[in-house]
Amino acid sequence: MAEQDKVILHGMWASPYAKRVELALNFKGIPYEYVEEDLRNKSDLLLKYNPVHKKVPVLVHNGKAIAESMVILEYIDETWKDGPKLLPSDSYKRAQARFWCHFIQDQLMESTFLVVKTDGEAQQKAIDHVYEKLKVLEDGMKTYLGEGNAIISGVENNFGILDIVFCALYGAYKAHEEVIGLKFIVPEKFPVLFSWLMAIAEVEAVKIATPPHEKTVGILQLFRLSALKSSSAAE
Repeated sequence: MAEQDKVILHGMWASPYAKRVELALNFKGIPYEYVEEDLRNKSDLLLKYNPVHKKVPVLVHNGKAIAESMVILEYIDETWKDGPKLLPSDSYKRAQARFWCHFIQDQLMESTFLVVKTDGEAQQKAIDHVYEKLKVLEDGMKTYLGEGNAIISGVENNFGILDIVFCALYGAYKAHEEVIGLKFIVPEKFPVLFSWLMAIAEVEAVKIATPPHEKTVGILQLFRLSALKSSSAAE
């Protein structure tokens, strides 16, 4: 690969934000170099490339850095026009995909993290919020994705930005269940979301980017214990 076309992703393997970019690059078949960042001891390069937020992911292309996962996904789609598209070609579908991506980002990310980081009353409050918002997403996806076989064929033929954002958050559902003893995507409550998640799990780009179950359980347990320890120390 020519130096000017070099693609480097600075990420952290367990970050759902970095996972979005990894999934997009895998799906589009874009060769890239991966740099694992230690978020407790951030590299000088990461701080140089993302001086505003000092976070992963950062995509470096032609020596130029792009930060923020959703911005990076659109950059990838606009820059590598060959092969499958991440955003629908139809402008209305494209607007809907962006709307639901932002819904997951704004309404579900933080509260899902809170369920993992808390216990007792605070955790129950976060769980209630997550289920309430998942119900809204379930109803929205009935319209956007359809139901039954339509979901499976939709993912197979039109895997894209919304699948990536949903998968990056809930793809590790088995690890979530093991660590907190709770299902987020309950099949009985959210049949469309559950079918969608199962269909996404069969996509080759997703399989490639899925870390070992035990490794994910380990980092989630560490994250939870650290958060609970900080919370009790603050009381």
